[in-house]
Amino acid sequence: MNVVVVESPSKAKTINKYLGPGYKVLASFGHVRDLPAKDGSVLPDQDFEMLWEVDSASAKRMKDISDAMKTADGLILATDPDREGEAISWHVLDLLNKKKVINGKKVQRVVFNAITKKAVLDAMAQPRDIDVPLVDAYLARRALDYLVGFNLSPVLWRKLPGARSAGRVQSVALRLVCDRESEIERFITEEYWNLSALLKTPRGDEFEARLVVANGKRLQARSIGNGEDAAKLKALLEGASYVVDTVEAKPVKRNPGPPFTTSTLQQAASSKLGFSASRTMQVAQRLYEGFDIGGETVGLITYMRTDGVQMAPEAIDAARDAIVDQFGKRYLPEKARFYATKAKNAQEAHEAIRPTDFNRSPDKVRDYLDADQSRLYDLIWKRGIASQMASAEIERTTVEILADNNGEKAGLRAVGSVIRFDGFIAAYTDQKEDGEQSDDGDEDGRLPEINARENLAKQKINSTQHFTEPPPRYSEATLIKKMEELGIGRPSTYAATLATLRDRDYVTIDKRKLVPHSKGRLVTAFLESFFTRYVEYDFTADLEEKLDRISAGELNWKDVLREFWTAFFAQIEDTKELRVTNVLDALNETLAPLVFPKREDGSDPRICQVCGTGNLSLKLGKYGAFVGCSNYPDCNYTRQLSSEGGAEADASGANEPKNLGKDPVTGEELTLRSGRFGPYIQRGDGKEAKRSSLPKGWKPEEIDYEKAMALIALPRDIGKHPESGKMISSGIGRYGPFLLHDGGYANLETVEDVFTVGLNRAVTVLAEKQAKGPGGGRGTPAALKELGDHPDGGKITVRDGKYGPYVNWAKVNATLPKGKDPQSVTVEEALALIVEKSGKPGGTKTKAKAKAPAKAKLAAATSKATKATAKPKATTAKKPAAKTAKKSA
Repeated sequence: MNVVVVESPSKAKTINKYLGPGYKVLASFGHVRDLPAKDGSVLPDQDFEMLWEVDSASAKRMKDISDAMKTADGLILATDPDREGEAISWHVLDLLNKKKVINGKKVQRVVFNAITKKAVLDAMAQPRDIDVPLVDAYLARRALDYLVGFNLSPVLWRKLPGARSAGRVQSVALRLVCDRESEIERFITEEYWNLSALLKTPRGDEFEARLVVANGKRLQARSIGNGEDAAKLKALLEGASYVVDTVEAKPVKRNPGPPFTTSTLQQAASSKLGFSASRTMQVAQRLYEGFDIGGETVGLITYMRTDGVQMAPEAIDAARDAIVDQFGKRYLPEKARFYATKAKNAQEAHEAIRPTDFNRSPDKVRDYLDADQSRLYDLIWKRGIASQMASAEIERTTVEILADNNGEKAGLRAVGSVIRFDGFIAAYTDQKEDGEQSDDGDEDGRLPEINARENLAKQKINSTQHFTEPPPRYSEATLIKKMEELGIGRPSTYAATLATLRDRDYVTIDKRKLVPHSKGRLVTAFLESFFTRYVEYDFTADLEEKLDRISAGELNWKDVLREFWTAFFAQIEDTKELRVTNVLDALNETLAPLVFPKREDGSDPRICQVCGTGNLSLKLGKYGAFVGCSNYPDCNYTRQLSSEGGAEADASGANEPKNLGKDPVTGEELTLRSGRFGPYIQRGDGKEAKRSSLPKGWKPEEIDYEKAMALIALPRDIGKHPESGKMISSGIGRYGPFLLHDGGYANLETVEDVFTVGLNRAVTVLAEKQAKGPGGGRGTPAALKELGDHPDGGKITVRDGKYGPYVNWAKVNATLPKGKDPQSVTVEEALALIVEKSGKPGGTKTKAKAKAPAKAKLAAATSKATKATAKPKATTAKKPAAKTAKKSA
């Protein structure tokens, strides 16, 4: 009997079926150990020794593998076919050697690029040794990320309160987003005009031609810069006669793109399906691991972490057969298409992402998939089969037209395209391939019959004003594309890097665009000022190239670490003498447009408008940076930095208090202000002034006198309770809108209820709260999903609690990992979470049972749970990295 180690439990079950009784397939559940999230896990002074830690859940899994190895004939390491998968195999083998259970037994490494019976059996027939250079590249990358994260982040904490972390790739990706925001702020809008003529042929057909030549010069994109020039040219065209100079029809071929890589799949899924990079990888993982189709579990796509663009020869043959079968012989090119990657430093030696069987068209598998899985598979299948289809044949017609107004001449052009043969475009339901455009940007459209030398009748002259726009903010898709072009990061890191930037609140997403938060701008400005080298694009790309050369066996990984660490450590040491005033001075200059936005009245944006004499500057507080006056404490003016990338403005668009009117009782001014903790209403001045923060959902620009008065008057007396005779009042507190009566509280549903609730309704709400008893009668939340029976009895369910979704069994509540869809949890994942939770100190009475379930019962529980959820939604992907990785993503 041979022990086979894979990463996910669902994959283990599938592969066990393929291999039969001579094999025992066990899952590692991703990484089995990691660097502890504490200082001293990588020791540069001891030749970069790395101190690994096995958590309790992984220890249980390693014990199962170790126990199985005691009676096994050999070990087959079959983790995923990428750098991380190679590293997991290395970790497993290293731990088993330390347990002394290998003892000369045969150890082999195999990789499955697809989870199908043929792919698995073919891989088993071609074993190899662990790829040591690939493991060395992993160790170097892991050590670098740790050293940067755990040495640079403390500098930020000391010198830039509110900043959470920095990382080798994370910080460079953040710089890209922040640099784009700076470009937008510096952008100066320019005016330009376009002119076109609506013309009619002798046969009565109309078409439009645009002005391309005037005054003997060819016009560029923005040659007509003002309305005066546009008016002169319009007058010329209004009085001109028109004749066709030339008509040229030219055949053009449009070729398909290659199959998807990780990054191009993430880009396409973002633009076409609205998926985040993380969501794309979650769905792709499920498609890779497979579904029960026709009584057999099969993976629908090949491995989804790759930057290879070529398909295996047998896959190309299968695609060509499917093209003939589904589209016809004309759609099959004479020779197979071969692609080469254009990505800088591409290093993943795997196939592109493709269907495992091109005969499984999206229609044939739709019933087995949920909506997101079906849509992503549709995208992958179409891209894969289109990559081997014939070129589209397009006829492009260009018409050059002469305009003559009493000797003043101009030239116009009309362009139209007609698809003569759709070729690969036939694979796409929307009839247009991702990212395709016409070659020169002209509008695609059919032109009527137009002949050379014939006269045309003018119908209308159009003159339209335009203004240049700043470069767009990055979306997740365009940022991934830019990182790939620069050689920053790798397929397996893009989604994690973007997730880290969001989790750290360094960027926010607005209408699918990445907007740098003020925290992100500050961190980037700090690193650019004091750690310039480590956020340079070329430096990061060069380091990635060195890591790739390590994986190719061309460089020694510790030599690369030594070279990096020597310079980096010296830079860290230099910052020990850095004073906070130096940091603030640098940030004030670097972020001047953010910190000191221009004022409408033209006054100096660095002078405090409240006291008139103080200088405004960045200040650092417990909760991060804000703008304050140098005359503090005599002048207590402060201003928050907004999450949108600029200073937080009040409703008027200025950065100073907005006067809303006077309180009719006190005669004091009501003002709308923005402070360190957000916008608020203030009545009066000085320390005794009453303040009230804007409730969640209330926007500063929507605040008027009536709303301000209602807010500043809280709490609001509603009336006396008919039984107790005591006053009932409403207000807004730390936990939201509430009712108060006789020292007791009851929650209100909305903020608006605070201002509108009447006495009868208030009495009812208080009575309902009292009937529920202490704690509001919350009890145990209803189950979102039942997974089946635990081996030791009792139902395993998924529920949604105050702090998010969790797995429940008996008295054990195990929180789901961040971002995990509650409906996608499998029984194997639930059991693992329960074991990990109950194995911690302070666990429940069920600890012993949960930590060592009988294998027969576990199998029974899995079987029951599988029956209870006939169509599982997802499966286990790689185990999330420890906190260390989060710091240095």
